[in-house]
Amino acid sequence: MLDQAEYKRLTVAGTTDRKKKSALGQFMTPSTVATFMADLFEIEPRDPIHLLDAGAGLGALSSAFLNRISGKNPVRADLFEIDEHIIPHLSEVLAQHSEQGFDISIRQEDYIEVGTNMAVGHKRPYTHAILNPPYKKIATASWHRLELRRAGLETVNLYSGFVGLAIEALARGGQMVVIIPRSFTNGPYYMPFRKLLLSLCAIRRMHLFDARNKAFKDDAVLQETIILHLERDGTQGDVQVSRSTDDSFDDIELFSVPFTEIVQPSDRDQFIHVPLNGDISALEQVLLRRASISELGLKVSTGPVVDFRMREYLHAAPGGPGTIPLLYPTHFRDLRLEWPIDGKKPNAITFDDDTAKWMYPNGWYAVCRRFTAKEERRRVVAGVIDPRVLGEAVAIGIENHVNVYHLGKRGMSETLAKGIATYLNTTAVDEHFRRFNGHTQVNASDLKSLPYPILADLEKLGTWAIQTNDYSQDAIDQAFGKLS
Repeated sequence: MLDQAEYKRLTVAGTTDRKKKSALGQFMTPSTVATFMADLFEIEPRDPIHLLDAGAGLGALSSAFLNRISGKNPVRADLFEIDEHIIPHLSEVLAQHSEQGFDISIRQEDYIEVGTNMAVGHKRPYTHAILNPPYKKIATASWHRLELRRAGLETVNLYSGFVGLAIEALARGGQMVVIIPRSFTNGPYYMPFRKLLLSLCAIRRMHLFDARNKAFKDDAVLQETIILHLERDGTQGDVQVSRSTDDSFDDIELFSVPFTEIVQPSDRDQFIHVPLNGDISALEQVLLRRASISELGLKVSTGPVVDFRMREYLHAAPGGPGTIPLLYPTHFRDLRLEWPIDGKKPNAITFDDDTAKWMYPNGWYAVCRRFTAKEERRRVVAGVIDPRVLGEAVAIGIENHVNVYHLGKRGMSETLAKGIATYLNTTAVDEHFRRFNGHTQVNASDLKSLPYPILADLEKLGTWAIQTNDYSQDAIDQAFGKLS
């Protein structure tokens, strides 16, 4: 019967218009993923089950769950799906399970509305939930956003809305297995959702895919996904973490991680760190003496110059009257600043009363790219602004795709700037970042949450960087390793 669901996925989903999929946030679950997810539940024989499948699609998840039960438990199942095109196929997939005596209800209703009404009415009927929720951003004033607020949930995507409402609908001790993007694990937009999840659930299991685009490869999904097994009102203990290259699950590695390494007790934002393995990270080993960015007296901000909003002030060539240097990610190579450069990007910006508030004084700064290409080896790529390269410029413009470290919008010493950049370019920082960031974007909020070496150690790295001409990865990692 699961084979039938997989056949439907490959045929029906393959003929669905891509624009419609995007409008619904619809990505169908492969049979291998569905089976893996169903096997994560802890199920006692003969216990009655009330199953929720919100955003059921073609029924792969419910079918895998019911195949696992195989008549050992009395089951009621509520499947929510609004796409009238696939409802007949969903009914066909589940019909054979109904013939086995399972009580299955396919409800062509918007789960956001139903789930909100349940939350407002404090109804918690479900013992189990299995979800592959729709992935779609929701606007601030949209109906879905307003409904979720009515339930007390502020979030920016349908997937976190679905999962949040499903958590609210679980009975005490109820279990959920869900496959979702990793984007919720960090950043300010998903903080209310993280706090809801962590306050109401214990994380029992976390599964990671090493290959970014393999879990939903037929839909060309590039967002990294993880699978979570949650228990409503459970007591949090160590988390079982597994990983595989892709959705074949042929090379699963399983290890246990203390929960305090996944959510740090002192972290007010409650970022969820996704562990790469069961070992203590190189960052943890070296940073026996650590500091927060505020303890260092530093700030990190997104570059304030948004070029498409300031086109009238941009200049391809530097040196014109009333202009100052404008720096893009392409101007930074290793720890060297290359300016000006030939290319599509401007090299200068007008400096006058209208633009002055967006500019920084010329000086030494550490910088970090906000975006990296998917094929790049590192996600965290840092450099420095060297004022000597910029001549007599009194101020500089920093473009919006660059994060900048500063001392209250002022520069710092060469030693400190190069120390910060060298630290950010270590393999240890890159691995640490990958543990909790599921995309290629590096935001200022991500950099604020990083642990840093103490000032003396940053200056040691900076001194090394000033004295060397070897900025290879091995050389940087060796310099960092000597801090321990």
